[in-house]
Amino acid sequence: MRGFVSFVSSGPGDPELLTLKAVSRLGKADVVLYDDLASGAILDHARKGATLVSVGKRAGRPSAKQEHVNRLLVDYALTGASVVRLKSGDAGVFGRLEEELEALRAAGIGYEIVPGVTSACAAAATSLIPLTRRHTARRVQFITGADVKGELPTDLNFAALADPLAVTAVYMGKRTFPELAARLMVEGLSPETPALLAESVGHADQRLVRTTIAKLAGQLAQESVTATAVILYGALADEAP
Repeated sequence: MRGFVSFVSSGPGDPELLTLKAVSRLGKADVVLYDDLASGAILDHARKGATLVSVGKRAGRPSAKQEHVNRLLVDYALTGASVVRLKSGDAGVFGRLEEELEALRAAGIGYEIVPGVTSACAAAATSLIPLTRRHTARRVQFITGADVKGELPTDLNFAALADPLAVTAVYMGKRTFPELAARLMVEGLSPETPALLAESVGHADQRLVRTTIAKLAGQLAQESVTATAVILYGALADEAP
């Protein structure tokens, strides 16, 4: 007897940004394995009596190992349970989704993926600016600012990331942004290029900072990294939030 796993995207944290499909799956699940950033009021939509299991991973904090998360997904599904794997943002954007899918496929367990609002889109919307612009930002690129060791990945295409006619969203990049900004400026990107730091988007302690890549790099070099954030830079709209 095998159950079924729904990978449900919770969005950046505001429960009002959940999709109807996400709410439906939460309301029917026997088990919910949830990320730290997909908890709080979002879990109010879970079925009463459902088993809720925290499997969140946060940089610099004790976290569930990915192998353990994979094993839990398989073990619960093999009992015949309807399982929701609740992921923050959009499950397919820097959420290690592929590893969990591979574990389910190996065990012969069915699954679905429910998309959601990724933090880059939420950050732009919260800041009241478009993520693209008709004449000056026809391309958007998402990157991770940290490799498995928490350092700036060395295999990034820095020339493409220095394109002034693109908007780049940097996930998990607060700690490494000073180094990234230095590389971008070596590639020719102006230090005055607009940047947006969006911390804890969709949460009560949300913080938005409109600045430039040079100033943001200097700021982050002096700050301790605590709150989660996405950084947007490039051909952003000029209007202030």
